[in-house]
Amino acid sequence: MKSMEKGMQVLSRAVLKKARADADHVLDEAKLAAGDVRQKAQQQAEAEQEKILERARQEAERIRSQAVASAQLEARTLKLEQREKLLDDVFDAVRQRLPTVQQWTDYDQVVYLLVREAVGQLKAEEGHIWADEGAREILSEDKLVSLSEELGVQLQLGEPLQHGVGVIAKTPDGHREYDNTLEARLHRWQDELRFPVYHILMGESL
Repeated sequence: MKSMEKGMQVLSRAVLKKARADADHVLDEAKLAAGDVRQKAQQQAEAEQEKILERARQEAERIRSQAVASAQLEARTLKLEQREKLLDDVFDAVRQRLPTVQQWTDYDQVVYLLVREAVGQLKAEEGHIWADEGAREILSEDKLVSLSEELGVQLQLGEPLQHGVGVIAKTPDGHREYDNTLEARLHRWQDELRFPVYHILMGESL
């Protein structure tokens, strides 16, 4: 009996030893697996963090670019607004000075030019010339006859202009007219003149 009990003890110890060894092996495997999991998780976290940082950098660059573009656009808009205001002020000043043209020593030549252009645009066999007071004095009956012969159009002096400097040509029935006052000419040319006038104001050569 003692020998049997001793054998069972030996066998029990062997089983326990094997169990411990298996348990230690499983534990070691678990530790290695846990280490791999932690390493992969850390790598994934670092990769995700880098992606987040890269997206943040891209978003920051996008916002910065938008802010720069917005600031540049605002600066250009402000510059254009200031330029347009400056040009409007210049044309307003010119418009206010137009009546002084009547005091020019060669205003008669200006009037003849205005009449020729207006009649040419009217494209009629007869025309009435409405003119400012200074121009009416220049357009004497003899001069109207001379201009009529030159232009091949029967011209008569119409009513005095109530506003403006220069002349307006009208057909006798009033259905057609061409405003060739200095104010109307400035209005027609204003858009075309804005660019060269601005360069002159800036001291730039055209």
